[in-house]
Amino acid sequence: MNDRIRLTVEDGIAEVRLNRPDKMNALDPAMFEAIATAGAGLKNNPAARAVVLSGEGRAFCAGLDLERIMAAARGEPILPFADLTRRTHGAANFAQHLVWLWRELPVPVIAAVHGIAYGGGFQLALGADLRYAAPDTRFAVIETKWGLVPDMAGMALMRHLAREDIVRELSYTARIFSAEEALAYGLITRIAADPRAAAMATAREIASRSPDAICAAKRLLNLAVDGDAATLLAAETAEQRALLGMPNNVEAVAANLESRPPRWRRG
Repeated sequence: MNDRIRLTVEDGIAEVRLNRPDKMNALDPAMFEAIATAGAGLKNNPAARAVVLSGEGRAFCAGLDLERIMAAARGEPILPFADLTRRTHGAANFAQHLVWLWRELPVPVIAAVHGIAYGGGFQLALGADLRYAAPDTRFAVIETKWGLVPDMAGMALMRHLAREDIVRELSYTARIFSAEEALAYGLITRIAADPRAAAMATAREIASRSPDAICAAKRLLNLAVDGDAATLLAAETAEQRALLGMPNNVEAVAANLESRPPRWRRG
């Protein structure tokens, strides 16, 4: 993965760490490719029952590499390998896919954010199911500073997390805001002194549950964002019917009754 990502899978938890600390994990073409490769590898990895996404060094992710922004000012493509108009992954182009892929992973993803999360880095965190942030983390929907707009699925994700006027203000002004503000707006889940440790603790808890039930819950919660009530009610029924009486359902009950750790069957 071009040394841009450190990926480990242990005890049911996949840890994905952005690994460009000298550039505050800024997104360059190599980082884009590495994230896409990591996501593709995790999508069908039954050993991963939860994912923790974090960054090495002083920051989670500073957003798009300044060199790419300067390339755009020279009339060059920001991402030379990607035609933004081309839908490469379903409804998404390649840049949007880098964020949306965390949404589409079958297991929960927790972003552990520290330092800064600006622009594309902030949108990358938005793709996670949960976001834990250090108290001094700074955020920004910074694209208008560069004469651009959020275009890595940020608009599609922010609209379900924060009030419309908040999303508009942050998008129009490109102002930097604090972790406390992000929590109040609904853009992060929790403030933690050590967000990576907190994320790993939650990931361990998730990994201890039935993988079948967790994946079904994520599918339902993704559907709940845009699905109508009738569709969601029918989906709830379908997911529950597929779980009832199956080995991991039986094992969950037995483990609880016998006060022992469950022994899950992996799909």
